[in-house]
Amino acid sequence: MPNVSKFQAVSEGLCPKCRQGKIFSTPLYSPLGFGKMNEYCPHCGMRFEVEPGYFIGAMYVSYAFSGGLALILGFALFYLANNPPGWVYSLIISIAVILISAINFRLSRVIWLHYVAGIQYNPAL
Repeated sequence: MPNVSKFQAVSEGLCPKCRQGKIFSTPLYSPLGFGKMNEYCPHCGMRFEVEPGYFIGAMYVSYAFSGGLALILGFALFYLANNPPGWVYSLIISIAVILISAINFRLSRVIWLHYVAGIQYNPAL
């Protein structure tokens, strides 16, 4: 198997240890199962949820994504829409956060596994 970069592994949702097995068992566009994770890596057998509540920390990553999006949209509305009323800010930012929620959920967990968990890549697997 060719060597997969860390960026490619994160963007494709691959295991941080072997960079071959998929972390999520369903596709992103699955209406009800977008967040269904494999318990173990299908390739190397690594358990993704190391302990109960392990992904609570991924909520901080998710919060950073949502807050960053809200900040960018807020500045864009202020400068491009000539400071509309408050309800416009609330409506547009709320809709945007809801629209990216599935991507945000998945990406925050993948980033948590790859960058925060301390799992080392083993190319021999």
